Amino acid sequence: MPDLLVNIDVPDVSAAEAFYVRAFGFTVGRRLGPGAVELLGAGVPLYLLEKPAGTPAAPVGSAVRDYGRHWTPVHLDVVVEAIEPALARAQAEGATVEGPIRVSAWGRMALLADPWGHGVCLVQFKGRGYDELVSP
Repeated sequence: MPDLLVNIDVPDVSAAEAFYVRAFGFTVGRRLGPGAVELLGAGVPLYLLEKPAGTPAAPVGSAVRDYGRHWTPVHLDVVVEAIEPALARAQAEGATVEGPIRVSAWGRMALLADPWGHGVCLVQFKGRGYDELVSP
């Protein structure tokens, strides 16, 4: 089975490290030079990579990095024990709350954006979690 690594481009790796550690409780694994840090505690390593705004986003095309709020089909879901204190911590560290807490059969979810425009959801499971959507 292949390994999975999660990489997040940010304009300031030190500020992003502080945010992700204080807001979500990740811990620093390794520092990979001055512009990259490995965060642990999420089941897969999370790498914060310093990439200045305005630099090319891909080797082809004309897209450049922009750290305003943006939509992407890939985002982080951070599973928490209790959503209200986790939401308060994230907001205190600079996350933007993007609506009220949503409730469903599997649990509760809060939609956020980190300070660099990346989508992040806080997820609090209840009962059997996503298995609540599957017939017993």
